[in-house]
Amino acid sequence: MNVALWIAAGLLALIALAGGVSKSFVPKERLAVHEGGKWTGHVSVGFVKTLGALELLAAVGLVLPAVLDIAPILVPVTAVCWVVLMVGAMITHGRFGQVPLVMLNLVYLVIAAFVAWGRFVLEPFTG
Repeated sequence: MNVALWIAAGLLALIALAGGVSKSFVPKERLAVHEGGKWTGHVSVGFVKTLGALELLAAVGLVLPAVLDIAPILVPVTAVCWVVLMVGAMITHGRFGQVPLVMLNLVYLVIAAFVAWGRFVLEPFTG
């Protein structure tokens, strides 16, 4: 189970890193022309950059605390935060009728819930 939780957290960290980098460093106008980024045309640059920063922090929080053994409780806490972020993403993509993206966000939500449950209940780092 420990290995599965590490793989899930690592996968989510990569997804968060990719999303965070694109939202933080790609101009909003370029994001808005892509199907998955259509929503960015309806929000401020600051909002997009803030989401990017949150995703970058999630990428770090899903792995680094456990690797460094410094406050490893942050791993499942970050996973819970990712669940909340994915609910928002599902609502946003749903408003644009982007059902495949809603389903993709649901998959990410389930993986994050697995990490949170696994690290809080099944295989906590401390305890």
